[in-house]
Amino acid sequence: MQFTPPLKKATLIKRYKRFLADVILEDGTETTIHVANTGAMTGCAQPGDIVWYSVSANAKRKYPLSWELTQTPSNHFICVNTIRANQLAEEAINNTMLDELTDYKSLKREIKYGDENSRIDILLSQSDNNQPDVYIEVKSVTLLKDQQGYFPDAVTTRGQKHLRELMTIASGGKRAVLLFTVLHSGINSVTVAKHIDPTYANLLFAAINSGVEVLAYQAKTDQFGITLQNKIDFF
Repeated sequence: MQFTPPLKKATLIKRYKRFLADVILEDGTETTIHVANTGAMTGCAQPGDIVWYSVSANAKRKYPLSWELTQTPSNHFICVNTIRANQLAEEAINNTMLDELTDYKSLKREIKYGDENSRIDILLSQSDNNQPDVYIEVKSVTLLKDQQGYFPDAVTTRGQKHLRELMTIASGGKRAVLLFTVLHSGINSVTVAKHIDPTYANLLFAAINSGVEVLAYQAKTDQFGITLQNKIDFF
């Protein structure tokens, strides 16, 4: 995924109200930009960080600027726009970058399924052989602490629901996959943040035992683009 047109640079003043942040543009102007991220963004939104933002051509948008990346003082790049996670996963699957998810003819997004009124992020199917459908839930990983990547960065009842749904899929004989898209260039391995959400951690271990597959792929990220490419350890 290439950023076209190229991203522009600003300096973060503060993030607030979850979906808004104040920044200083390169010409010194202060303005408010949109933040497509409902999470805590721990370590991704420190005042003074470099913000890379895109500009929408939609004249009806109240906030046409969107925060895409954070560049930290350690020169780590972090994609904070969580919408990108599913886009990157789809792109990587279509380009056969994920070895475990190849040879499927059909890819669909946001399909209703399950007992808890859910939508699966990606559904893969192959109509002309005996391969089972693959239900893929995509999660974005950006929390880095003590050289270790963690998910989630806050208690997630929605994520807990998704794990229950995946367990049901796996018990029915289909493939259920939890795909961690690692969007922080400093993260080289991922583990569950049981110190943040012990309920999610317990459900994840139960899901693995029930047959849910867990994959973690790191994105190559800079201000020019993002590509999901390197498989890293999950433990």
